[in-house]
Amino acid sequence: MHAVGIVAAAGSGLRLGAELPKALVPLAGRPLVCWAVDTLRAGGVAQVVVVVPADERAAFAAVLAADVVVVDGGATRTASVRAGLVAAAEDADVVLVHDAARPLTPPDVVGRVLTALADGARAVVPVLPVADTVVVVDEGGVVTDAVPRAPLRRVQTPQGFDRATLVAAYAALEDDAEHTDDASVLRAAGVPVHTVDGDERAAKVTVAHDLFLAELQT
Repeated sequence: MHAVGIVAAAGSGLRLGAELPKALVPLAGRPLVCWAVDTLRAGGVAQVVVVVPADERAAFAAVLAADVVVVDGGATRTASVRAGLVAAAEDADVVLVHDAARPLTPPDVVGRVLTALADGARAVVPVLPVADTVVVVDEGGVVTDAVPRAPLRRVQTPQGFDRATLVAAYAALEDDAEHTDDASVLRAAGVPVHTVDGDERAAKVTVAHDLFLAELQT
């Protein structure tokens, strides 16, 4: 099975308090994007495409290995993944889409996603249970209901897909459609999305405190 990984790395570092793209922010001396690429490769992905801000392409190329394909991203995540799909090898059987902001994702998670795809799933996401109580509030901030936790899951990346199925789902989207992740694109196309176990180490780096916690784990 030939797997291609797409790393979404076109986001800004504003919430992180950085003056450079989030994916270039260093963790233990290495940019976040380098950690994400290494995770995919260690997990069994043959080719990696990194989608970056157009005006920072040279900066990304300078820190990534020469065999990593670097392409310009779009104004939204959905547009960026579209660009990554165009650049991905056409002979790939499956595509994994990973966030550069999840640098410490263990390769085992990648392996579980690939195994589920090899077993016939067309869409797979790693998930974790929800530990906190989840409530519904009204416009005034008053709690109106509690949501049962048992069926809830936190979704992580990399998310894996049969390549032809993912390409078809994106082709069916309206040009201005925007989704928060790629599994929702597949669900919109009526494709069942399966789950595998995620990992707490795959936490997303969004704010400075997240980066501090990640530093403690390296």
